[in-house]
Amino acid sequence: MKSFPMFIRTTGRRVVIAGGGEQAAQKSRLILKTDAQIVLAAPSLDAELSALVAQNRAVHHAGTITPALFDGAAMAFIATGSPAADACLHRLAQIARCPVNVVDQPDLCEITTPSIVDRDPVVVAIGTEGTAPVLARQIKTQVEQMLPVNIGGLAALAGRLRGAVSARVAHAQRRAFWAWVFSDTPRMTWVRGGEREAAETIKSAIASGGRPQGDTAGSIALVGAGPGARDLLTLRAVQRLQEADVIFYDRLVEPEVLELARRDAERVFVGKYVGAHAWPQDRINDVIVAEARKGRRVVRLKSGDPGIFGRAGEELDSARKAGIAIEIVPGVTAASAAGAAMGQSLTERGISDTLVLATGTGSAQDPLPDCTRFAGPGTTTALYMSVRQADRISAALQARGLPADTIVQVAVDVSKPTQAFHSAPVSDLAALVTDTGISGCAILLVTWPMTLERNAPVPLVQPVASLCGAQTALVATA
Repeated sequence: MKSFPMFIRTTGRRVVIAGGGEQAAQKSRLILKTDAQIVLAAPSLDAELSALVAQNRAVHHAGTITPALFDGAAMAFIATGSPAADACLHRLAQIARCPVNVVDQPDLCEITTPSIVDRDPVVVAIGTEGTAPVLARQIKTQVEQMLPVNIGGLAALAGRLRGAVSARVAHAQRRAFWAWVFSDTPRMTWVRGGEREAAETIKSAIASGGRPQGDTAGSIALVGAGPGARDLLTLRAVQRLQEADVIFYDRLVEPEVLELARRDAERVFVGKYVGAHAWPQDRINDVIVAEARKGRRVVRLKSGDPGIFGRAGEELDSARKAGIAIEIVPGVTAASAAGAAMGQSLTERGISDTLVLATGTGSAQDPLPDCTRFAGPGTTTALYMSVRQADRISAALQARGLPADTIVQVAVDVSKPTQAFHSAPVSDLAALVTDTGISGCAILLVTWPMTLERNAPVPLVQPVASLCGAQTALVATA
């Protein structure tokens, strides 16, 4: 190493920032994360810096800059934008023996600012000694994905409780106690949003003299894997994968998504391929609950969003009946991903102000769902699991009055290497599906402009022979 990484205490100390423009503002944003007193040294300040002074977040030094200004400061940043002025101010800071950073002049920097992952009081700093700042930011992004956003609060609580732990927990048991806090039930509860419950659990354990024996509380997370590409997962989804002891996934989950999980996490395939044995939903419900009862962190990984045609309700009910903590981590649903991949909005002022999510396939024992019943002028209908019903849907839309030449878009394997898009008039939808061999992971998008008149009146009651059932659709109106 050519630079030694360390943390500098800022409490009760000054940080001098010389400059009044954008470069100085950038450094001010960084130091505002600390409790240091910020001194802005410049004849005049831009609007952002002036606002900091008005809010008493910084003080303005508009006079002559001498070494005395830097004397005793924790550090200084020189950011005037003028190389000559920067060099002069750098020398003044050196005279005062103040650690100094000169923006965009590495040769004049005694200190460098790292990329920071801030989970105060947990702080991760990534530096490359100025050689590769882009790489540092990439690493920062990866670390951001690893650390829950509220983990700093757990660390802060631990700091406040250290005295109580020293007084009540035997010295030989303290390491095991803190390992339990940061890797077992308290942490699992905390990062899922149960801060108060986690704190009560920790305090109860302290009062009892140490970690509880036989603590085997497990949990279940229904995690949305999105449409396929792993960089479309949410940060929370990645965190749950990295915390999981066992992951149950189906055939629509891409292998690269599973690579985000812990290496030692057990992976269990519960989907099916054509002609292969399928796991009944009841069996999936039972097995995820059974694993959680063992004290394991269970992830049920579902493509898209678990709450949209993902049978999440059945798994939620099973977990709650068993008293198992369960959460839903939403994912990017196919309709959103398809619109984004095609570079178009699913709603548009003056054309479509209502978005309908529906499915053309229901449970095996139920009638086929009436998936077009909300279609009409001003709507965009996204039809999931519907390509096998293309002929029925085509006829139903036209029966409702959609003109035969209205274009239907078909998005296949969105965000995956096999991604493809097709379109055809609604009257030719069934032929398109047959001719292109589309099957499986595809979504139909039909926009019925509000200015487009119906070809025929819509009957008040749909013919039972053509469209029946009562599958629920989600309607979002802009």
